[in-house]
Amino acid sequence: MTDPNTSSFMVDDFGSVYESLNISFGFNYTDFTVDPDTQPCDSFILPKAAMLVVCSFYVLIFLLAIPGNLVVGLVIGHGKTSLPPSDLYLLHLAVADILLAVTLPFWATSVTQGWVFGDAMCKIVTVLQELSFYSSILFLACISVDRYMVIVRAMEARKAKRQLVSWAVCITVWAVAAFLSLPGFFNSSFPSKNSSQVVCAEKYNPNSADDWRLATRILRHAIGFVIPLSIMLPCYGITIRRLLHIRGGFQRQRAMRVIIFVVVAFLLCWMPYHIAVMADTFFRAKIVPYQCSERMVVDQAMFATQSLGLLHSCVNPVLYAFVGEKFRKKLVQLLRKIGIMERAPVTRSSRSSLSSEITSTFM
Repeated sequence: MTDPNTSSFMVDDFGSVYESLNISFGFNYTDFTVDPDTQPCDSFILPKAAMLVVCSFYVLIFLLAIPGNLVVGLVIGHGKTSLPPSDLYLLHLAVADILLAVTLPFWATSVTQGWVFGDAMCKIVTVLQELSFYSSILFLACISVDRYMVIVRAMEARKAKRQLVSWAVCITVWAVAAFLSLPGFFNSSFPSKNSSQVVCAEKYNPNSADDWRLATRILRHAIGFVIPLSIMLPCYGITIRRLLHIRGGFQRQRAMRVIIFVVVAFLLCWMPYHIAVMADTFFRAKIVPYQCSERMVVDQAMFATQSLGLLHSCVNPVLYAFVGEKFRKKLVQLLRKIGIMERAPVTRSSRSSLSSEITSTFM
């Protein structure tokens, strides 16, 4: 796409040329008009009232995500030298969501005041955001596979060295996420073309900008949405079918509800964003022709749906931890241990081994 500044410069140049010709040769160029279809589209500028709403929304997500995920991390990691795979993935998911939440005050400030933190912080914050984005979604897929193994492949899961494998999976996820976040170093702080503010955004070499942007977008769509979703849907679908054949009443119904909430929350938070980004990718790659009005709608949709995706970092602790009976018991034990709650008498309960697996995995 043509740079707006370049286009403006060219029009001014032609004007000066025509003026010179008019003086020297008497040509009249007053009927000269610029074809709007050949001009670059204006960038999306957020109204001031909307800026305050978005800034407040970012701060709210930060205030909800940080304590929620910190509690998850403390409860899961407290007093344990080794964690089962499901708890290990939840712990790393909480870390990823905390990393995402840490970047939000920077973006909240940039919405109203522009980027005031310098070029180095622009790169660091962008890389952290990309790292947390990829790692959190990949850990969601890992959790779905682990739940499938425990419920559907229970015998194989008991024989496998799941603890060792889970650590290897966590290392791999962080390594892949770190690699995919490297394009964040292309982000730089530079003056906005439509205002006096400084922005933190992608800044590629103009000769290869389209190719780089298309490559990073394909990776984001594939590894950040399509592949995790293609893992989650079959795993949870087969798990639900298995649960339908298990006698367990309350535990079975609760487990199925948790699965449905997890999938629906993932789709509601991330599908609109990826649809909007895909539309923008098609426009930038010139796969689909567009007018400026259509481009403006896509820009607005990307901004709004990105905020919706950020909300998922608040939803994760609720869906994967706080709704679980096992987590709530651990939380109560921790609160009693530090003296916030009074100790209660110990009660015994007996459950079948499979019901216990369901409870420990989903609840």
